[in-house]
Amino acid sequence: MYFTDRGIEELQRRRGDDEVTLEWLGERLQEFVDLNPEFETPVERLATWLARLDDPDDDL
Repeated sequence: MYFTDRGIEELQRRRGDDEVTLEWLGERLQEFVDLNPEFETPVERLATWLARLDDPDDDL
């Protein structure tokens, strides 16, 4: 198990039944990066990956 798996599992356990919009998620990611600027690159990469998940023309 990767260390990050624990955070993901906690998210699923605590918020698994919540419904959120992508706008809400984007705002939370921006808030997180504002508080933790050292994570700007990984958050940007995650956001880009999520944005392009269903784009068949994009080579990830």
